[in-house]
Amino acid sequence: MTEQALYVVATPIGNLGDMVPRAVEVLQTVDVIAAEDTRHSARLLDHFHISTPLVAYHDHTDEKQVEALIQRMKAGASIGLISDAGTPLVSDPGYRLVRRARQEGIRVVPVPGACAMVAALSASGLPSDRFSFEGFLPPKSGQRLNRLQPLAAEERTLIFYEAPHRIQDCLKDMATVFGAEREAVMAREITKTFETIKGGTLTQLVEFVAGDPNQRKGEMVVMVRGKPKAQDQGLDAEAERVMTILLQDLSVKQASQLGADITGLKKKVLYQWALERNAG
Repeated sequence: MTEQALYVVATPIGNLGDMVPRAVEVLQTVDVIAAEDTRHSARLLDHFHISTPLVAYHDHTDEKQVEALIQRMKAGASIGLISDAGTPLVSDPGYRLVRRARQEGIRVVPVPGACAMVAALSASGLPSDRFSFEGFLPPKSGQRLNRLQPLAAEERTLIFYEAPHRIQDCLKDMATVFGAEREAVMAREITKTFETIKGGTLTQLVEFVAGDPNQRKGEMVVMVRGKPKAQDQGLDAEAERVMTILLQDLSVKQASQLGADITGLKKKVLYQWALERNAG
């Protein structure tokens, strides 16, 4: 029998082979499993021959249900918390229950496993030493642009989840805010049959998604490289001074062309620097 605690258990995001043995053991031995969708989770549990009783829990659950689970654990029960896929609380339910459990002095035990954002980042080729997980963006373009704008100057890799029916508009808004040439990677259907990990500029990703309807299906993770530093773009102090002067009277396109003639740097590099400067 599993010791009294709240076990936060990660489940597969696609490939059932990614279910870790410890997760199976914990879910087989807890007193009850709190699941985001009991019907969805029943199929997973059946596959692994787990017969533990299921109860529904999501972050819109009535407070009485949260309290009932807390009281069961205070009385000595063990509970496994799972979401539909991946690690609970990472853009999935669980926060209210975990917080209440900790406030009540109940032990909370993580059982690590699959997580879409970590899996996507590990295969993206983008800097992973520092990153910011932003979850899902607002569904409407105006609100989405407002959320993205403060992130334009962020130097860390940015990670987003997105719904398939919004992916094209989302990428377009990102190109508007971050610049058309900002590097990004889209990971779709991770660990599943049609897994796709595609990198390029935001403009290239917009074109890629527009040209293939299949890329507008499934679960999406979008990763955007952070704002490049001036030195990363090959601009020294003199090049920055020249561009700053030119941008006072010329458009970004004109300043980039003239700046390339003066400094010998590539127009594309100067153009991107100017876009990032204006965004910042």
